[in-house]
Amino acid sequence: MFSSEVYVNRRRTLVERMAAQGAHGIAVFLGNVDAAANYRGNDYKFRQDSNFLYYWGIDEPWFAAVLDLESAGECLYGNDVDIDDIIWMGPQPSVASKGEAIGCAKTLPLAEFDKAVIAAVAAGRPVHFLPPARYYNQMKLAELTGRANAAVRKVAPVAAGGASEELVKAVVSMRLIKEECEIEELDKAAEIGYLMHTEARRGCKPGVLEQEIVGRMEGVTYSKGWGPSFTTILSQNGETLHNHSHHQIITPGRLLVVDAGAESNTHYASDFTRTYPCSGKFTTRQREIYDIVEQANELAFSLTRPGTSYWDVHCATVRYMLEQLKALDFVRGDVDEMVACGISGLFMPHGLGHNMGMDVHDMEDLGENYVGYGDERQRSPLLGMGNLRMARDLKPGHVISDEPGIYFIPALIEQWKREGTDKGFVNYPKLEGYYDFGGIRLEDDVLVTADGARRLGPCRLPIKSSDIEEIMAQE
Repeated sequence: MFSSEVYVNRRRTLVERMAAQGAHGIAVFLGNVDAAANYRGNDYKFRQDSNFLYYWGIDEPWFAAVLDLESAGECLYGNDVDIDDIIWMGPQPSVASKGEAIGCAKTLPLAEFDKAVIAAVAAGRPVHFLPPARYYNQMKLAELTGRANAAVRKVAPVAAGGASEELVKAVVSMRLIKEECEIEELDKAAEIGYLMHTEARRGCKPGVLEQEIVGRMEGVTYSKGWGPSFTTILSQNGETLHNHSHHQIITPGRLLVVDAGAESNTHYASDFTRTYPCSGKFTTRQREIYDIVEQANELAFSLTRPGTSYWDVHCATVRYMLEQLKALDFVRGDVDEMVACGISGLFMPHGLGHNMGMDVHDMEDLGENYVGYGDERQRSPLLGMGNLRMARDLKPGHVISDEPGIYFIPALIEQWKREGTDKGFVNYPKLEGYYDFGGIRLEDDVLVTADGARRLGPCRLPIKSSDIEEIMAQE
C-alpha cells in the first residue's frame, strides 16, 4: 500500500476526469471476494481487483466503495471481524482504520453498499462501473442494477446501460501513465523476474524435466514477491506462443522458450522472455534466426521514445525482420509491399508489445482497444498487425513490453500455402526445412522516459547469442 495521499489524489483526479466528460451520478468499485478451490475454506490464492487496488488500496476480500461524482463524497464498505473470525484469523484492524489509511473518512458495513447502489438506481442516478473480470462481481452488479449478466460486461456510454465507457476512459487515462511510486514497484518486480529467469537458464540442461525448471523459477517469485504474474510459458515447442505444457525432457539440439514474470507484493508485474539452446550452444541456423530477433529487440528499444507511436515501432521492427528473412531466402520481393500485406504475421503472429503495470497485460479487462488504441488509431485486420496490443503515441510514464519473435508454425505455413495468403512472397520449399525449428522470442520491459526509454530492473538478462553461450558454459 502506498501513502494515503496517493489514493486521495487518484480519486480526486478521477472525479475531475469524469466531470470533464460531463459525467454525473456515482462510480462504484467492487473488490474481489474469496473463491473456493473445491470447498469453502480451501480457497484459491486471493488476488484483489487491480482497479480497486489502484483507487482504494485495500488488498483484502469483501470490500467495495462508492465515489459520488457530483459531491466528491466517498464511502468504503466492509465488515469488521467477529469472534468467529478472530478465532481463525486473530484480531484484525477495523474497517474505519483501513479507511483512514487510504484517506477515506466514511466507512459502513458491506450490506450498506447494496442499499446505496439500489437507491441510486431507484433515483435515476447514473451508476458507473467497470466491466467485471470475476463472475461473482458480474452477478452482483447485475443484481444491484437490474441488468442482464452479459450487459454489465459490455462497455458503452452509461446512458445505454452496462459498464461505463466514461469510467473506462477516465481510468485508462490515469493508469496508462505510471507514477514514480509505481515505477519503483515495477523495478522491484523486474528484479524478481531477473532472479526467476536466472534460475530457469541455470536449469536448462539436457535430461532435466521442464516441470522441474518451472517449479524452481516460480519458487523464486513466491520467496521474493506475490508469485508469478501470469501462467509460466516454458517449452521446447516455442512455435506455440502460449505453451503451458511442461512435460518434456530438455533435449540437445532444441530451443527452450521461457516467457515468465513475477508479481511484487504490491501487485506490480514483470514479463521477460529469453530463448536458450538446450545444448548450451546454438546451431548455425538457430543463431541466424536468434540474432535477427535479438537485433529486432534492440531496434525496437532504440525507437521507443516520446512522440513516436508504438504502431510505428512495431512496423519498423517487422520490416527489419523481413529484410533479414529475405537475405536468408525465406521471403522474396519488395519488403515494403510485404509489410503492407501483413506477410510478417506468418513469422510473428503477435504484436511487438503490450502495456504493463499491476496487470501483466495492463487493464485489458477494460477493453484492449480502449487501452492500447483509444481514439488515436484503428486496429488492423491483418495477422500480427492486428494482434498489436499497444499502438498509442508514446508518452513519459508508459510501460510496455518489447518482445519480437520469429516462429515456424507448420499448420499456419500450410494454411497460407493452401490459401495463397502470402501473395507469392514466401519461399515455401525453404520453410519446409524448418518445420522442426520451433520459435524464438526475446522480451524486455521498457519505461518511456522524458528523453527516450530505459529497461526496467537493476540488471538486464543476458541476451546476445555469444553472451548466452558463454554464461551457459560457465553454469
